[in-house]
Amino acid sequence: MLASVPTWVTVLQLLAAGVVGGFCVLQWVWWRGERPASAAWSFAWSLDMSLVLAVGGLYALAMPGTLQDALVYVHAQLIAGFILIAVPATRAIAGGPPVRPWVWAAGGLFAMRAVVWWVPDDLLPQQIDPDVLSEALLLVPTVIVVTYVVLAVGRTRLTRFGSLLVLAGAESLAIFTAGVLTPDRGLGGIFAALWAIPLALALEVVALSRIREAQDSAALQHLMRDAVARLANAAWFVKDADALLVSARDEARAILADPSIEGSLRPIARDRFVTELFSGEKVEHTAQERAFLMDLAQIVSAAAERYQLAERLHSTAFADSLTRLPNRRSVERHLVDVLDQANVERTRVSLIYCDLDGFKRVNDALGHASGDALLVRVADYLRSALHDREAYVGRFGGDEFVVVLSRAPSDVDLVALARSLREGFLDRTVGSRPARLTVGVATWLPGDIVDADALIRHADTAMLEAKRTHAGFRVFDRVLRRRVEAERQQRAALETAVTAGHFTAYFQPIVDAQTLEIVQVEALARWDHHGHLILPADWLDLAEETGLIVPIGLSVLSQARQALERFQMPVAVNIAARQLAEPDALAQIETAWGDAFWEHLTLEITESALVQTTSAVPVLSELRARGAQIAVDDFGTGYSSLARIARLPVDQLKIDRSFVRDMASERGQGVVRAIVALAQTHGLDVVAEGVETPDQLTALIAMGVTRVQGNFLGRAAPGLPVRGPRPTTGTMPVVPQPRSLRAVPTQGPREGTLAAIQRSV
Repeated sequence: MLASVPTWVTVLQLLAAGVVGGFCVLQWVWWRGERPASAAWSFAWSLDMSLVLAVGGLYALAMPGTLQDALVYVHAQLIAGFILIAVPATRAIAGGPPVRPWVWAAGGLFAMRAVVWWVPDDLLPQQIDPDVLSEALLLVPTVIVVTYVVLAVGRTRLTRFGSLLVLAGAESLAIFTAGVLTPDRGLGGIFAALWAIPLALALEVVALSRIREAQDSAALQHLMRDAVARLANAAWFVKDADALLVSARDEARAILADPSIEGSLRPIARDRFVTELFSGEKVEHTAQERAFLMDLAQIVSAAAERYQLAERLHSTAFADSLTRLPNRRSVERHLVDVLDQANVERTRVSLIYCDLDGFKRVNDALGHASGDALLVRVADYLRSALHDREAYVGRFGGDEFVVVLSRAPSDVDLVALARSLREGFLDRTVGSRPARLTVGVATWLPGDIVDADALIRHADTAMLEAKRTHAGFRVFDRVLRRRVEAERQQRAALETAVTAGHFTAYFQPIVDAQTLEIVQVEALARWDHHGHLILPADWLDLAEETGLIVPIGLSVLSQARQALERFQMPVAVNIAARQLAEPDALAQIETAWGDAFWEHLTLEITESALVQTTSAVPVLSELRARGAQIAVDDFGTGYSSLARIARLPVDQLKIDRSFVRDMASERGQGVVRAIVALAQTHGLDVVAEGVETPDQLTALIAMGVTRVQGNFLGRAAPGLPVRGPRPTTGTMPVVPQPRSLRAVPTQGPREGTLAAIQRSV
């Protein structure tokens, strides 16, 4: 096909080869951006075209001979490759039937042409013209390829770029065919030099458009990503799903240039939401644009679900799920805000504390469902009773409700309000005793310290005082304030005394009823408050309430151990139920007493504490196994039964002083006889407390009581009132020598009362 051509054609051919080679760069960029098959085959097609044009130009510049022959052969093979590439390129660009049979058919003929090229003319049959055979082996596969292209294009609805490629391919094919068929070798050479240029230009136009589309797509992708990021950030601040949906719609309209886009948000099951963004004018969006709309919709749906969950969690955190009233946390937060505002505006704030009496009876008799219904009725009652006031009603927990009055009325009106709340609710669900409200009221006054917790405590204290006195309602007034302050001071003084070790042990003798000899001493705790002795009656309840009874009891036990060594006398020590309830009660007792002489220790525990404290029996059993004796103090005043006493780890019963004091009556004597008989039946020792007169002592001896103690026999003192002779052998006495009752002192140190504490604090 190559022939001598004018110089300008050669120059144009080389320039075209360079231009088409440069176009290959665009094809490669297109392929690198999207990696479609059409870009790869377009790149191969353009590269082949560039080589065809370059070889044609080099042929014109080469000297005649072997080089020109080689260039002619290479040019022919490149032409065959160009035609053959058209099959997969067409399939990649426009679609079409499978390419394998077509490629094998055309490729086989081109391969045959390449082989025949090197066969000498004298080896061919004489009737076969070599030039005709070469042209036939070129035109037949070309027809095969053109047939495939026609079939593929005929099945496809061509776009503008497809139409351009078809026209350019047809033009290039026409020029190529004309170059093959024309008898004018010069004109044929010009056609052979320029036939590929139309198709190359069309391919590059397609490549440029694809690159431009890729760039536009990338820019659009960046815009979409930024819009998604903006909407995701806004989702954390808007807190309104509808407003967020409007933002998503506006973003979609701006990015996709479609003002008809609308959005919808609808709830589905289990607090889930579905969001849709769609074109109102049925605009067909690309897959990339549809994915963008779906991303925006998912952000709106997720945000709506998060808002719903946050609202439910907030409701759970600050509202009572049963009554739908604000819960304790919400009430406390509201009270702090109200007090801060009242401190600025100099207004009064009142807190009404309501406790439901009879709630436990309803729960026990009818079940928790009925109890819950009762609580709901109380909540509804408080809402309706206070609807015309600036009141904040909340449930504080359990059966307790509170009302915050941000602008409290006068004290007289508060009393009337408390009375009306008390009298206005009456529920006769269970039995004859109705469920009612006990009301306590406390008021914050301008100038007071802003302390929400203190106001709650004061209202609670007033409610408890109303419950204690059965008044039904109570206002936290000056009298109650002074009492609370006195208790606070006493508590502080008690804590200081425990820390400073101001509790000391006094010892009262326990004597044999027949011989009147001291057989044991009982260690009794005394509070030495600035020289005044405070009896347990004035601080014992407070010590048990605050838990300070534990260190006090351990201190007395430690002093009792020292008295054992000092007096050579067995000792008895009172132990509180709170002490036995400690997780490490046994270890604490061992630390205070030591690891020996347990047989000389008697631990006294009240009857009610022994029965009601579940942890007391195992600890006392272990101590009893080590040799200590267990005495039931104040026996007869608790809740024991005869069968229960037999099962408890007990060695001794101490008759309460109230029964000894009542010895003059038949009832008192009958109780003492019953206790003595019970003790004898179970093999227990008996000690009678509170012996104050000779007649009581005589009567007790007549009833068979073996040991007695009381002020008549000796008051509690820091030392041993009667000391017997020390034993000549051993470390601890079993029974000291008898001494006369006349030697026992009858007057101990002066003891003070709670008034001494209040004067000194």
